[in-house]
Amino acid sequence: MEAEERARQARRITDFLPAPEGIRDDWGGFIVDTVTEGVWARPGLSQRDRSLIVIAALTALYRPPELRLHIGRGLANGLSEDEISEVIMHMAVYGGFPIAVEGMGIAKEVFDERAKSE
Repeated sequence: MEAEERARQARRITDFLPAPEGIRDDWGGFIVDTVTEGVWARPGLSQRDRSLIVIAALTALYRPPELRLHIGRGLANGLSEDEISEVIMHMAVYGGFPIAVEGMGIAKEVFDERAKSE
């Protein structure tokens, strides 16, 4: 990835996952290197499958900002709203009902925001 695109991607990430301004670009670059160009670029799983896994994990761990980001990414990676809702419902059994309730609320917000922008 060229330096300008990497910097743009890092800024988009830190728009969702804020960091202090003095380290924002380094933080965003670290995420791009480790996550986007690291684990997400590995062979073996499709982007779609990775999105399902991450949505499940972030729901179970209750990480709202990241969950919001990855629900959007999951939709971009071909997941349907129903599939995202199902994986969050599935987490009620393995992570607990309170986290699934919160996850459903976040999913609804993301779905509603996307519907308004279409």
